[in-house]
Amino acid sequence: MFEAAPIVADSKAALYAGLVAQARALLEGEHDRIANAANLSALAYQALPELNWAGFYFYDGTELVLGPFQGKPACVRIPLNRGVCGAAASQRQTQLVPDVHAFPGHIACDAASRSEVVVPLVHQGQLIGVWDVDSPLPDRFDEDDRQGMEALCAVFLASLG
Repeated sequence: MFEAAPIVADSKAALYAGLVAQARALLEGEHDRIANAANLSALAYQALPELNWAGFYFYDGTELVLGPFQGKPACVRIPLNRGVCGAAASQRQTQLVPDVHAFPGHIACDAASRSEVVVPLVHQGQLIGVWDVDSPLPDRFDEDDRQGMEALCAVFLASLG
């Protein structure tokens, strides 16, 4: 059984390096997308401070559909032309949003969310979804978080084979 060890780090980069190593160990040998998404959501939600939501939306060919997550109940379907998740998916670029209330078309699934980072998930050239992380704090995420979240997503994508 996998047990996450507390990550002691003197910087965000070190925190994410430890989290990426734990994610690799957790997902090693498993290729099921749902199982790995569930475990990665739980790992990140428990390890990263000041989050109120962490999880996946998967692309069904038309829109983003809620996948495994940690946090309060969430919006089930998100069109590609709406909100931070839709922007990340349609532009295929990570969205780092310091104030979600200032983001055009923001979808408030949880009114407590103030900042957000969303990473598009592209596997073998195809959009499969997004990784979405919210915080109740404004300006919670920075460039270190963007890079760390992208590294976690790379582990997830590699687990798919």
